[in-house]
Amino acid sequence: MPSYDSSRSRLRLADRHVRVIARLAAGETPDAELFPTLGELQELGLVGEEGQLSPLLRELVEALEAPVLTIGVEITGEAGPVHHGVVVGPNTVVVHEGWPGEEESEYIPVEPSTLVFELARMVHLRRGADEQPAAPRVVSTMKALDAAFGVLAAPSGELDEDRGAVHKALTGAGTSGEMAGPLTELVLALNAYWRVTVAWDGEHDGAHAPMLRSLAVWDCGSRGYWVREQPEEPILPGQVTPESPLELVRSDAGEIWRKLTGLIPEKGELGPR
Repeated sequence: MPSYDSSRSRLRLADRHVRVIARLAAGETPDAELFPTLGELQELGLVGEEGQLSPLLRELVEALEAPVLTIGVEITGEAGPVHHGVVVGPNTVVVHEGWPGEEESEYIPVEPSTLVFELARMVHLRRGADEQPAAPRVVSTMKALDAAFGVLAAPSGELDEDRGAVHKALTGAGTSGEMAGPLTELVLALNAYWRVTVAWDGEHDGAHAPMLRSLAVWDCGSRGYWVREQPEEPILPGQVTPESPLELVRSDAGEIWRKLTGLIPEKGELGPR
């Protein structure tokens, strides 16, 4: 069920609630299958009997009506994928954060100047240990990675056994002996992998054109951050096959911060509004 905290302008909403709010803000009637969702918002007092929107929704509506940027953050860890994001309006920035197993996300307005800080917080960016990797770049294939993850889907519970099984799966799928060792350690140390995608309406050849920038990273705890350079982001549906190359490059928190900052387009990159 939706809820709100007026003291901090926080809202807990599912995607279906946001769709209803967006339709009402545009002066449109929600589709019939969304009527129960509309009823939940009305019961809470966020929507009036005639479709009036509560002042508590003002900042969210402002961002949804004329988004300058939309940012998606997908983090996959032990509990599976969790989705976060940001909607950047002309004067308002609203972040939304999910929770494993929950339908609703928390929406809260933030200061525009804190945008990169918010992204770094969402992906839990932090200074890590200065452990030197066996190799600064690891190369394999997606087929080999799938084989390694297949081993960990039913771990033995013994680290040495799992290490040996993952290494065997990687080499059996064609990973070189030189690369199988470092990649085994990264797979075993993996806390989470995440992807940040920034989308905006840009300009190409004098016409409006959708623009995307993405960054994909492995968070391997004490073994540091690894930027996934291949498959290269943004990835289109069907683009990655088992034979697609996998390339991971060692990074650090400072470089990841700079890469997150680089995802945000400059003012001149935005299309005419």
